[in-house]
Amino acid sequence: MPTEGTAHYDRAAELFVELQTLICAAVEELDGEARFGTEPWERDGGGGGVSRVLTDGRIFEKAGVNWSRVEGDLPADFAAQLPGEGRAFRATGVSLVIHPRSPMVPTTHANFRCLAKGDRSWFGGGADLTPFYLFRDDAVHFHHTLRAACDRHAPIGDYPRFKTWCDEYFYLPHRKETRGVGGIFFDYLGGDGHTSLDAILAFVAEIGRAFVPAYLPIVKARCELPYGEPQRTWQLRRRGRYVEFNLLYDRGTVFGLKTNGRTESILMSLPPLVRWDYDVRPEAGSPEEELVRALRATDWLAV
Repeated sequence: MPTEGTAHYDRAAELFVELQTLICAAVEELDGEARFGTEPWERDGGGGGVSRVLTDGRIFEKAGVNWSRVEGDLPADFAAQLPGEGRAFRATGVSLVIHPRSPMVPTTHANFRCLAKGDRSWFGGGADLTPFYLFRDDAVHFHHTLRAACDRHAPIGDYPRFKTWCDEYFYLPHRKETRGVGGIFFDYLGGDGHTSLDAILAFVAEIGRAFVPAYLPIVKARCELPYGEPQRTWQLRRRGRYVEFNLLYDRGTVFGLKTNGRTESILMSLPPLVRWDYDVRPEAGSPEEELVRALRATDWLAV
């Protein structure tokens, strides 16, 4: 007889497959040319997943949407940091990063996951937006869509808390700036052993399905805007910040590497082209400076 945590874990794995299919179909339809390749894989130690990657599209330079369901034993020091007893774990999730071709279109990331360890199961995830040029309407739309999805599942869907959590999590302390204009981030929901896993799963499903209407209308609005080589160079420089965060601070990257995950899937989030130029400072009063000045915790629904 499955335990409550096992039943929710299985349902979460099925939900994440559905989200992978939904998001890939929407991205393909908008791009109009490129298609996702599909690569099933198995993990040494237990489980596996399906990586889906699109490259060289009309709109999207690279997009990856990964699904996984893995199990095994955690390193003792890492296991001690997580809820639940013992070292045995199970984890399932869907994770995506989309790198557009145009610097006028923001990069985006989303991740939804369920972990089980000992007698505890919990959910985490979120979505955030990383523009190269600031369009305030885009930030407002993204946050408004996520806020509405959260509000439909209050009090579990606590947008103010999750928005603040996102601003604090997606922060590069060595740069003293946020990675982008934020979104929501949450972790360990249900890990206290008291909150209803049914309610949490319903909330995660709502947020996962809100990703497409939160992001793709922004892409449609910006993908045909003109740009030149200076804007493309700026985009590649800002992508460097994205790489720095993912390799230094991202929990998903750390978890994957510490649990003997598939390297190609873990590093799928990295952009195809990037540059680091020495001590770049945007010109005063430029659109580039406007973006940098906006990289701080901001209530986008009040601007």
